[in-house]
Amino acid sequence: MKNLLVIFGGCSSEYAVSLRSCASVLRNIDSSKYNVITLGITKDGAWYLYNGDIDSIENDTWCNDEFTTPALLSPDKKDKALIILNDMGAYEKIAVDVIFPVLHGKNGEDGTIQGIFELAGIPYVGCGLLASGMCMDKAVTNTLADAAGIDGAKWAAFTEAEYRQGSVNLSAIEEKLGYPIFVKPANAGSSVGISKAHNHTELLAALDVAFANDYKAVLEETLVGREIECAVMGNESPVASCIGEILPTAEFYDFDAKYVDNSTGLAIPADLPVDVSEKVRAAAVNAYITLGCRGLSRVDFFLCDDGRICLNEINTLPGFTSISMFPKLFGHVGIPYSELIDKLIEYAEDCAR
Repeated sequence: MKNLLVIFGGCSSEYAVSLRSCASVLRNIDSSKYNVITLGITKDGAWYLYNGDIDSIENDTWCNDEFTTPALLSPDKKDKALIILNDMGAYEKIAVDVIFPVLHGKNGEDGTIQGIFELAGIPYVGCGLLASGMCMDKAVTNTLADAAGIDGAKWAAFTEAEYRQGSVNLSAIEEKLGYPIFVKPANAGSSVGISKAHNHTELLAALDVAFANDYKAVLEETLVGREIECAVMGNESPVASCIGEILPTAEFYDFDAKYVDNSTGLAIPADLPVDVSEKVRAAAVNAYITLGCRGLSRVDFFLCDDGRICLNEINTLPGFTSISMFPKLFGHVGIPYSELIDKLIEYAEDCAR
């Protein structure tokens, strides 16, 4: 039986989402195939082997002395193990065959922890460190998409230092993009720190919000159309799911709309002509390959009123909660949650060969 290390939590604004995703993953893992080991990372970065119940993860009551032991992942490739530390300064090693990082946002899907996995020489679910970093940074994603001829919104990006020093020509950007303008932290997920500015005053306030979450901001024109998503998984020959559509009741699909407000609707499959659906699926696979993804990603688009299929973003470790699009999209095409986990682990092991 394989020792599967599932990691949750992390120093991220998406910590709470990770806990919910992890609970869903753990409830759907086939325990006859894997010996599951859980590693929790607190908001302030402490690593613990966790031996408690799943509900405590979901409710964020998991971190207590009764069920946690300090632990770390050995960077020594000879070990391929989790190192468990006890109160007396001694340690033991638990062998790890494959890692499933159920982590979202900074320090989880931006290539940082993937670098540790690479040093450890342990196969892991999801994109490699380069693709993770590139897809996390919206400015880098947009730059590469532009270079590859992938359609998208007009955009601009600059650092907080450039902005505070007065070297950014906001007037030119406002003229280029037109209002309303979406203002985003370059490196954040789940719509954290994103604002929709309708005028110059709101733009200035939105930049302060973005810079509270990252050192760089991305500004994008507002595309008028439908928000659609496609799940993709695989390595050399990735496959796309059916298309899903977001039906938000809020002005845009922000964090609350995704995880708090239950009024947001999901259409699976999206009500699209077959030819349009196939074009979106092909565009998703193309973007996935262009950005060097492997394992899995969720590729988000705008289906514009003028007929364009415009890339919004690529999420390399999408949500795995009970209401998340990625498992729902593949579930609709006949791949249940537990089988989906098996496939992702297989992809991880294939990359290590």
